Amino acid sequence: MTSKVAKRLDLGTIGLEGSSVVELKKKFAWIEEDLICLRQGQKAGIRIQHDVDNERYLIRMFEEDVARVPQKAFILFEDRVYTYEYVDQQANKVAHVVSQWNLQMGDTVAMMMVNEPAFVWTFLGLQKLGIAAAFINYNVRQKSLLHTVRACEAKALILGHGEQIFHAVEEIKSDLGDLPIYLHGLVKPGSGYLSWDEAMERALPVPVYIKSRPKLTMTMPCCYIFTSGTTGLPKPAIITQSRAIGISKFFQLCDFCENDIVYITTPLYHSAASGIAMMAVIDQGATMALRRKFSASHYWEDVRKYDVTVIQYIGELCRYLLAVPEHPDDGKSRVRAAIGNGLRVDIWEKFVKRFNVPKIYEYFGATEGTAAFMNLSNKIGACGRLSPFLNMLDPTPKYLVKCTDSGVPVRDKSGRCVPVKIGEPGLLIAAVPARYQTLDFYKGGKDINEKKVIRNVFEDGDVYFNFGDLLMLDKDYFTYFVDRVGDTFRWKGENVSTNEVSNVLNALDIIHDANVYGVEIPGKDGRAGMAAIHLEKNLPINEKILKEIYNHCEKNLPHYAQPVFLRFPPEMSVTVTFKQLKTEFVKDGFNPHCISDPLFYADDRKKTYSPLTKDSYSQFLAQSKL
Repeated sequence: MTSKVAKRLDLGTIGLEGSSVVELKKKFAWIEEDLICLRQGQKAGIRIQHDVDNERYLIRMFEEDVARVPQKAFILFEDRVYTYEYVDQQANKVAHVVSQWNLQMGDTVAMMMVNEPAFVWTFLGLQKLGIAAAFINYNVRQKSLLHTVRACEAKALILGHGEQIFHAVEEIKSDLGDLPIYLHGLVKPGSGYLSWDEAMERALPVPVYIKSRPKLTMTMPCCYIFTSGTTGLPKPAIITQSRAIGISKFFQLCDFCENDIVYITTPLYHSAASGIAMMAVIDQGATMALRRKFSASHYWEDVRKYDVTVIQYIGELCRYLLAVPEHPDDGKSRVRAAIGNGLRVDIWEKFVKRFNVPKIYEYFGATEGTAAFMNLSNKIGACGRLSPFLNMLDPTPKYLVKCTDSGVPVRDKSGRCVPVKIGEPGLLIAAVPARYQTLDFYKGGKDINEKKVIRNVFEDGDVYFNFGDLLMLDKDYFTYFVDRVGDTFRWKGENVSTNEVSNVLNALDIIHDANVYGVEIPGKDGRAGMAAIHLEKNLPINEKILKEIYNHCEKNLPHYAQPVFLRFPPEMSVTVTFKQLKTEFVKDGFNPHCISDPLFYADDRKKTYSPLTKDSYSQFLAQSKL
């Protein structure tokens, strides 16, 4: 095997034929790290292939868990224990309710629910019938929400608990036509909503087995998880049954097992929570400790109370935890690993030291992507590895290629993409295997899927997935996230579409044009939204207009997508084809010492945009709770 590898490994060296592992390590010091990735990846890969070959769908994994450990804790939530058996009973009731709706296998039911056990058993109940679940972000509003429900072609909508969710749907209900909407909680007669509670009370927890889904296949959708892209509206990424199996094994890279208890505080509509974490728990028959909403002040209290062994994070989460005053019990827990993405280099060591976390497994991926990375070496700041050795063995080889500021790949004279050098940021692309080239990344047709594909990259006919992100390699082939490209940025752990925010702002009749982009704030993760606004002719910038813009954004955008800063330049910069120029605006940031245009910041206390001046700038940075 080593001889075969040596033959294919073109590293500009001579004499590798017949080399032993020891000799390879001497020639390439970095290969030790590759062997770790290879060993863990092979274990996960073997299990994935076994489950696909044996049609061991995610729901079948769960039903095996129920049969094997019925009384084991599956979900820990608000001081209650929900066993595998109990969740299965609730899932069976869901299946019996939905079976009366005359849906076909592969149809979609949308779920708009906060983190609660009902989210889990509703999803599993749909799986028992081969019905796809669409996880709706409960922060989206109006046009975006309407688009989301329509994009997944939902046959019904199930709303979870909470006034926030009800009011969001109430605003668009008239546009949903005769779509059945089921509501948790009290339903007023004549409201047009159906009572989910009553339907569940009438249903019996009679087991629903595999015979209910005889025509289920690996290419059928398991669920849809929405992602924000350059089109400006959320897109439903297709998680097929086979892809769900693969996702469920991702935690296997860090030896996640049935004895682990993972703490989930990020929204279950996110792939990080529902996909990577929840599906891993189902795969192993492990336990999840679930919290309705992230709380920095109660985080470690929960971790200790539930005997958590694995925490799942995003970078911002770690920073919020470090901002809480130190406590004598900070380092006291059973946590053996933290798994997530976006942990900043400057707080990495502080987080590990203060909270006594032995291993950080930083990863990088995309919900709809064809590949992912994970840092298995505890290398500070890295999100994985991308070496010639690993790429040679990878069925979906990955490359970093040169691109323009807007993310368009640069081609050489022969029309091929150009790999970047070590230490140079490059656009991440990953090969799409031939067997997957007929499958879509998103539900919605050829056009939106084709935008994620790059063709004829290194040779005629090859196809690569475009992640739309810049990464960088160091001399030891560790990968590091650099930035997003194109028309999205990340803020508060969410992807924000500049086009979507621009469209919302431009809907105001007082605004002639709006150019939205992200700017860095010292000490904060991601980029805060900023809008350069050109008002309609002769309109002054006054308190009334600023408040109108604030109210409009608050009503039509999730809080994380609402612009933090406004800038009013005398005119907009555009290309000869009238495309907005963002680069200079991004470089300028929001510093009034460098910008002569009027600047304002979102003042949530006053519910308006307040002036950001040279005098108030330092105070804003010091007191801001962004």
